[in-house]
Amino acid sequence: MKTSPTRSWRRIDGVLLLDKPVGMSSNAALQKARRLFQAEKGGHMGTLDPFASGLLPLCFGEATKFSRFVLDADKTYRATLRLGVTTATGDPEGDVIETREITQVDRFAVETALARFHGIQQQIPPRHAALKYQGRTYYEYARAGIEIPREARAIEIHALRLIDFAPPVVVIDAHVSKGTYIRTLAEDLGAVLGCGAHLAALRRLQSGPFSMATAHTLEMLEAASDTERMANLLPTETLIQPLPRADLDPAAAVRFSQGQRLALRDVAALSAPDQTVYAVFSFPPLPQRESDANFLGVAEARDGALRPLRLVVSP
Repeated sequence: MKTSPTRSWRRIDGVLLLDKPVGMSSNAALQKARRLFQAEKGGHMGTLDPFASGLLPLCFGEATKFSRFVLDADKTYRATLRLGVTTATGDPEGDVIETREITQVDRFAVETALARFHGIQQQIPPRHAALKYQGRTYYEYARAGIEIPREARAIEIHALRLIDFAPPVVVIDAHVSKGTYIRTLAEDLGAVLGCGAHLAALRRLQSGPFSMATAHTLEMLEAASDTERMANLLPTETLIQPLPRADLDPAAAVRFSQGQRLALRDVAALSAPDQTVYAVFSFPPLPQRESDANFLGVAEARDGALRPLRLVVSP
């Protein structure tokens, strides 16, 4: 019996902006991209449900250490809502549990309802969520028909814009904080309109500093050469763009890269001296580093010292 050749994995550091297709889980998309790049280590930043598509930032190698700076960022979605139909899951994957007439709903009513959701508020997560209660996910309880307490969480909806109104379909763009469930927003909007609604389709357009403008499909990556694929990777430091910067001279950079804390007087420059968490760079870059040459990691300024929190390990 023939055996398939052993895959040759390699260390790759960087960020890939993937346009995830409908019908594929976020993890399946990650694993397919990993195989294309032969990346030995990888992770995705912000899960998209299989029925959803759009921007799925992937991190490889050392970039996985800094993914939380994008996970916590605001996101923008294009959501397609189906008015008059409520489903068990709030999305197209659930059974229809109720249908209502929508003859009284017009464009003005939708725009007025959308305005009610702007700002900071409390949102109850859906039953079919990946959040955990007593060690099990919400959706495990939901599938078993077990009701559990679901505590409301603080979210912020920065903007809601009506893109298209063609009853029973409504298309909106939603700019929201982390932790916001668009399925729940669709259901809540349907309740305000008095006709019910569910999320029929979802596409993520933006996540933190990243947008669909520079995203790549799996088909594009498959058709590309290895050199072309590698050219599509963004450097690890793109994940920490919002952080203020700390610059070190080469001698201090070597000590920091070894995990040593530095007296603040040994830091060449702080872009925002009143902040506590910094992206740390060597200036000029350390010559022995092959990848992300001048980005060293993230540090905390505390008690007169710059203390390493996450370090980039040189190949």
